[in-house]
Amino acid sequence: MIKSGARKFWLPLGLIIVFLIGFSKFSSAAAKEKFATVDIGKIFDEYEKTKKHDQEFQTEGRLKQEERDAIVHEIRRLRDEQALLSEDARREKQAAIDAKIKELENFESEVSKTLGEKRNKAVREVFQDIENVMNQYGERKGYDLIFNDRALLYKNKQFDVTPDILKELNDNYRKKKR
Repeated sequence: MIKSGARKFWLPLGLIIVFLIGFSKFSSAAAKEKFATVDIGKIFDEYEKTKKHDQEFQTEGRLKQEERDAIVHEIRRLRDEQALLSEDARREKQAAIDAKIKELENFESEVSKTLGEKRNKAVREVFQDIENVMNQYGERKGYDLIFNDRALLYKNKQFDVTPDILKELNDNYRKKKR
């Protein structure tokens, strides 16, 4: 029979042993987990589809700027003509100038809205591609977790799979383009 003093000793010791056995099983399970990190910003910026969209937006932006410049030029021309007219004719010309200014405001508003919607759609499309490739990559390579490295305070560079994801993403994009 165990005396009460011995019981006080063995009970905490038994709990410590159970805790250590459980912890060792947990730590060995955690050691089997496979983690990786990615630089989402780099992937987004270096993805060929992102670059293609950026070029398209620059081209469309230049064209819209040329259209805007033509309207502004027309407003200036009307104002120059207005300066040479009599008072009654100036009022009539002012109505034409006001209409052109309203046209310019509507044009700028519509362009801003349209380009913003196109940009948002393109960004969603690019991030969907990135997410799909990362999911496929993670499953295929057996990763349990892939972290965005911008949310980490420290990481060991051996966990960075950014180049692999970027290569796969661009390879998939090139295949789809063909």
